[in-house]
Amino acid sequence: MLHNDKLEQWDRDNFFHPSTHLAEFARGNLPQRIITGASGCHIQDRDGNRLLDAFAGLYCVNVGYGRPEIAEAIADQARELAYYHSYVGHGTEASITLAKMVLDRAPDHMSKVYFGQSGSDANETNIKLIWYYNNILGRPAKKKIISRWRGYHGSGLMTGSLTGLELFHKKFDLPLTQVLHTVAPDYFRRADLNQSEAEFVAHCVSELETMIQREGADTIAAFIGEPVLGTGGIVPPPKGYWPAIQAVLDRHDILLVADEVVTGFGRLGTMFGSDHYGMRPDLITIAKGLTSAYAPLSGSIVSEKMWAVLEQGTDENGPIGHGWTYSAHPIGAAAGVANLALIDSLGLVENAGAVGTYLNAAMSSAFADHPHVADIRGEGMLCAVEFVADRDGRRFFDAADKIGPQIAARMLEQNNVIARAMPQGDILGFAPPFCLTRSEADHVVTATQQAVASVLG
Repeated sequence: MLHNDKLEQWDRDNFFHPSTHLAEFARGNLPQRIITGASGCHIQDRDGNRLLDAFAGLYCVNVGYGRPEIAEAIADQARELAYYHSYVGHGTEASITLAKMVLDRAPDHMSKVYFGQSGSDANETNIKLIWYYNNILGRPAKKKIISRWRGYHGSGLMTGSLTGLELFHKKFDLPLTQVLHTVAPDYFRRADLNQSEAEFVAHCVSELETMIQREGADTIAAFIGEPVLGTGGIVPPPKGYWPAIQAVLDRHDILLVADEVVTGFGRLGTMFGSDHYGMRPDLITIAKGLTSAYAPLSGSIVSEKMWAVLEQGTDENGPIGHGWTYSAHPIGAAAGVANLALIDSLGLVENAGAVGTYLNAAMSSAFADHPHVADIRGEGMLCAVEFVADRDGRRFFDAADKIGPQIAARMLEQNNVIARAMPQGDILGFAPPFCLTRSEADHVVTATQQAVASVLG
């Protein structure tokens, strides 16, 4: 479609797109897509294409697109009070209400919510709080953070270091020295194919114990993990993984950060992944589902144990020296209040569990015997399909063949369905809005089948 404006050219000339091959985009060799509208599980571009977004933006739009309740809450807040800071005890009706709503839904032992703008800055906040906590307790050496390969925790200096994906380290001089990485709980990609699931969990625990022994527990402050690995391939943990890891951390007095940017507020069919897997975190990272991305907002939920030490620290040292200009921004907070109310009133957590289970079962049935599909996995409204050159021999495709990206592109071309080609293999990922219907789930599965058939036969 021809447009009587210069928007496409301005895009290539002026806009720095994240996670993009910059030179190829500037040269015009990568496609553009300018989004103009959305409703439910669908978005629309300026060429009139209506696309089923089976990844909810970036795991973001939990309630679905075009919810007038949230739009009106944002507009009302902007008219009444567009901004005020939250420093030195200042608050707004929206920010105070949202903090209570979050804690009403969080695990029982959590105490306070600090609001930021993105998952990245929330995890930066978490690291600062962890270091502050150990300094107040007189443990200045207890500062290292253990993350996991394939984990994703942000794109900042510390958060990019915590992220266990090479793309986020390469040429950025990351990871920083305070960050360690242990094995990812990816049973499909275990090195020893003879291991049972229980034996693989024992292996993960052994690797963690060995790292703690090598580094010294008195130098390790915290362990951070997503309840389900997200960007690293949508990988649910093997059975018993989190209780086994929690026991190690408790034994060595190491804090647990549950990064629930993806899983928080219902994606697993439960309000939080921490409850879903029996985790007992000291900090919980929240973002995407907090407002369904209708406005930027994130949070760090602080446990009662940590909060007591933070209070002690301010008694000893004065006001805590941490804050963002836009912390608890009233427009973001208003969006969050309306969003959480909508999740409750529409029963979207329950729908995520029910339709997500249906989607995973349908995908498993569709590809159960496919010679190039080696793993179909998921939990709640998360699903992934992993492709290999040889299923029986677990031989992977050459990364240069870009099988996953080819299949994702074909789904878009043939059926106007958006899936995500994940960065850690030939993996197709799905994380639809919670309002997905069974008929829409069927369409996603059919589109996947047709795209796979056209790429792999």
